[in-house]
Amino acid sequence: MELKLRPFDFAQATARAGLNINGEPLSKAKATGGASFGDAMAQAMKGVSQAQNEASRLQREVQLDNPTVSLEETMVAMQKAQIGFQATLQVRNRLVSAYSEIMNMQV
Repeated sequence: MELKLRPFDFAQATARAGLNINGEPLSKAKATGGASFGDAMAQAMKGVSQAQNEASRLQREVQLDNPTVSLEETMVAMQKAQIGFQATLQVRNRLVSAYSEIMNMQV
């Protein structure tokens, strides 16, 4: 697994956030790209699951003394999977908190 660092692309980051360069929101259709929030969450969950599966596979290969798999590569994959899982957990916690607040609102 080869890791390459790329410079930060502000234009791409704002486009992903649904904003144009000056910080104004893009039109709804263009900002979401036709995908719903549920689709985005499902895609993110699949990515986290793939990272965890890759980390497990690399751990197994290191335990079997596979010379083509390095310990460093395995540790990086494990950290990626851990960070992805923690981020997913935080998003879930925020969604549950927001749902609870909405349910407790007086109408």
